[in-house]
Amino acid sequence: SDIDVSQTEDWSSPRRKFQIGSITSRALWLLEITAVVGLIYLGYDLWQAREVINKEVKEVISADVYPTLSPTPIIKALVLPGGHVPPTDPGGTRPNDSEIPENLRPLVQALPAVIIPTPSARQATRIVIPAIQVDAPIVQGDGWEQLRRGVGQHIGTASPGQNGNLVLSAHNDIFGEIFKNLDMLLPGDTVTISTMGEQFTYVIKGTEIVEPTEVSVMDPTTTPSLTLISCYPYLIDNKRIVVFGELQKS
Repeated sequence: SDIDVSQTEDWSSPRRKFQIGSITSRALWLLEITAVVGLIYLGYDLWQAREVINKEVKEVISADVYPTLSPTPIIKALVLPGGHVPPTDPGGTRPNDSEIPENLRPLVQALPAVIIPTPSARQATRIVIPAIQVDAPIVQGDGWEQLRRGVGQHIGTASPGQNGNLVLSAHNDIFGEIFKNLDMLLPGDTVTISTMGEQFTYVIKGTEIVEPTEVSVMDPTTTPSLTLISCYPYLIDNKRIVVFGELQKS
């Protein structure tokens, strides 16, 4: 049963080398074909995506409407805006830093100044509340300096008429006492917010007295909403009065 070496296949023979080379060439050819097909498919997929985007843009432009944006504040407030020491304090009125939890004060002091948005046609410019004789300008931002000049819109909250929570603050016993009589508003009273070219009317739904740290009242909403905030009570200023409204249905 000796093995006949002469019958063993010679792997180094030219014929065998040709067969191996042929198999390798076919495998490489199949890989190249697969890669080309993959590139063609990817290119077609990208082309389709581009066409869809272009179609959506054309539809928005032709309809002359703009998508509703959902503003997001850069950082969540730690206390509600408008806090200050009462004007009857021996040291005079000033921001009430004691409202900020002590362990968070270093964080607040280290925060950069809030960037005020550049003016736009959608920004609120004026507020009128007939029931309490309010007619005042609206400025962007609700810090100490902004509230010297009128009613301040909390940065990042909704524009008038848009889905979301439009948050406005003003003082009750300093800087014109603009929101002195918020506690006199009743459900059904109206608030008109103007922009550069439009007016939006909100209807009052209710009022709450909350702690200065109850920042959840400024949370975004899914419908066009209005939140008015001021210190409370008059000349004591250790709470906040919060008035809620909804956009009047046409």
